[in-house]
Amino acid sequence: MNAIVSALPYLQVILAVLLAVSILLQRTGAQMGGAFGGSDNFSSAFHTRRGFEKTLFITSIVIAVLFVVAALASLVY
Repeated sequence: MNAIVSALPYLQVILAVLLAVSILLQRTGAQMGGAFGGSDNFSSAFHTRRGFEKTLFITSIVIAVLFVVAALASLVY
């Protein structure tokens, strides 16, 4: 158990880097103007993820959940 507790900070750093990379790799169809309401196209907010984009989206959710679990585990132990 002591080995797991000593490895938690390293696991959190690795998960944080993976989470940042997975979020930065995602892209949306809207440009910066669309993010602030400057888009004329109303369908830019609704986007169906397919293929690699969907896999990357689900992967980033899983990494975020693992990061939260690791953070809570480091608080408890």
